[in-house]
Amino acid sequence: MTPAAANRRSARSTAPRTEGGRPPASGSAPAIRFRDVAVLRDDILMLDGATGTVAVGEILALTGSNGSGKTTLLRVLAGMLAPSDGTVEVCGRAPDDRDRRFRASLAALIGPPQTARDLTIDEHLRFIAATWGATSAAATEKAEGLLEALDIGPLARRYPHELSSGQSQLVGIALTLARPSDVLLLDEPEQRLDADRLGLVIELLRERAAGGTAVVLASHSPRLVDEVAGRTLHLTGEV
Repeated sequence: MTPAAANRRSARSTAPRTEGGRPPASGSAPAIRFRDVAVLRDDILMLDGATGTVAVGEILALTGSNGSGKTTLLRVLAGMLAPSDGTVEVCGRAPDDRDRRFRASLAALIGPPQTARDLTIDEHLRFIAATWGATSAAATEKAEGLLEALDIGPLARRYPHELSSGQSQLVGIALTLARPSDVLLLDEPEQRLDADRLGLVIELLRERAAGGTAVVLASHSPRLVDEVAGRTLHLTGEV
């Protein structure tokens, strides 16, 4: 790292601390490992020295101010961005979003999901489930279950461009959960959600972790972090 880059922006991660919620699983290798991960782009240090692990069935919350590197770390874990330094391992593999085996193990909501204008929300959900191996009946059941769990059943026949911002956020979460995964990455899933809808998301995340999925989420919501995270990793930095 160049001194100029370090002077322009710095980021530090604190060691994960226990915050309540589901404890780390014992006796098994972590689903995610990252050590001393740094990202340098255009002489700007976007992330520096992030280190942590996430066990099977554990939820790790990334906290910190805007620009502290939360989304950058999620993108590195998702294989969307190569680190400038450090090591990363997700489900025993180096992250690579072009590797189908890696993609099969990981689901992520980092930015708005890609949708088709001429498919309804129900059709999107069933299509995603079927793409990842569900039978037609199972895909329909998955879609109906997510629509009910997030209380968005009335949106089933709507198209993505017909949704409000809050509805779009819930649908994005549903689309991400419509497929199986060993690892789930979420960037501020609480955005544009009222207290009741956030509660529904909290329940779904607890269920997914209880089923053995390792979850990493970036959040500004004290409630979300307090109610689901087993540990937190606080990132600090300045633009």
